Amino acid sequence: MENINQTILLQKRMDRAKESPLFYRVFALATAGLVLDASDIYLASATNTVITATKFATISQSSEFLSAGFLGLFLGSILAGFLGDALGRNKIYSINLLVFGFFTFMAGFAPNIAILTYLRFGASLGLGAEIVTGFALINEFAPVLHRGRWAGGASVIGNLGSPLGLLFCTLLIPQFGWRSVYFVIGSLALILWLVRLHNFPESPRWLLTKGRQQEAATLIGNMEVNGTYSTEEHQQTGKVVVTSLKRGLFVGIIAAAVTTVAQYTFTSWVPTLLVKQGVDLPHSLWFSTVMMLGAPVGAVLGTLLVERAGRRKTIVTGFLLTAIFGIIYAYQTSSIMAMLIGFLLTVCLYAMNASILSVYVPELFQTKFRFRGEGLAAGTGKMLTILMPFAVVWTLTELSSAFIFYGMAAITVLGALIVGIFGPETKQHPVE
Repeated sequence: MENINQTILLQKRMDRAKESPLFYRVFALATAGLVLDASDIYLASATNTVITATKFATISQSSEFLSAGFLGLFLGSILAGFLGDALGRNKIYSINLLVFGFFTFMAGFAPNIAILTYLRFGASLGLGAEIVTGFALINEFAPVLHRGRWAGGASVIGNLGSPLGLLFCTLLIPQFGWRSVYFVIGSLALILWLVRLHNFPESPRWLLTKGRQQEAATLIGNMEVNGTYSTEEHQQTGKVVVTSLKRGLFVGIIAAAVTTVAQYTFTSWVPTLLVKQGVDLPHSLWFSTVMMLGAPVGAVLGTLLVERAGRRKTIVTGFLLTAIFGIIYAYQTSSIMAMLIGFLLTVCLYAMNASILSVYVPELFQTKFRFRGEGLAAGTGKMLTILMPFAVVWTLTELSSAFIFYGMAAITVLGALIVGIFGPETKQHPVE
């Protein structure tokens, strides 16, 4: 009983601790990894466009290339969830960037599409783990009062990697070929891995679930060096939200899967779709880069709204707007209008990314199974995206690109209904 009371006391101290140098270090190192994560999807997108256009791969082989990446993300998310809960956040976090950086760098040497596909799978294993651990760790270290702000802020900074990744591709690929981008991104990931190797602490919340109170108390003491939020301020965070595992998985899996499939469908194929509409490759990459400026804008909006309006209202509204802009985009014939509507669609997609993957999903689960819950939610979305490239190819071949956006609209409306009806509101509530 004494141990239980001590654990509760330590949890309350951690909830009230103001932002400290330790928290800022965790935030900086985690968001740096998320920047690489956001840039990677456009690395794959641009590569897919180039290797198809230059006959390095057929459109069928390029679909296998994209699907191998999604399969790696799925398996990496699941493995990170179970290993992170069982062995500790720090251990899994110390190897995922090594795996991602090594395989990404080696992909620059790939002699053919088969080898490139295998290396893409290996890199995505590490990246899938990065996605799960990054947001969950910020969620576990942030003070409850400002948890949504910090988790959403991580998404804002992380999603700067979206236009940055496309800018790298736009500047480097025409001059030096697609391999150059793999060398750059791989090198950056390995450098960050070295920096993070001995500078990232274990999560005190995880230590408490394992009965390691003394270690947790030491870290919590470091988190309190700037003081704590007053009891009066902390009272506005409301009662503890305890969502059942089944409900958390149901809502979390649907919300994460919908936003992941919609985002990856649009962002992975938009340069290729523009080329099919008659836009040449360099202009396609520039148009895509402008559209992707909507990523950090959307992440900022999502962060502000999720903290002020609440999680459910923001997510439901965002899903419905995504459906509307997707349908409008399907009927654009002007490249400029396609770029403008694509920008607005990207804003909606990344507002959902910031609201759901970085804030809402981690809040649906208790510490003892948070990584597993988030891993399963994120992993299911990645699993569905494994089939997405084949569905897109079939749609482009048998129907038209408009049907891609009809499908996106249908699933985002479904997501709005599920979150609106079954999703708990977790704004500023402790989630232990």
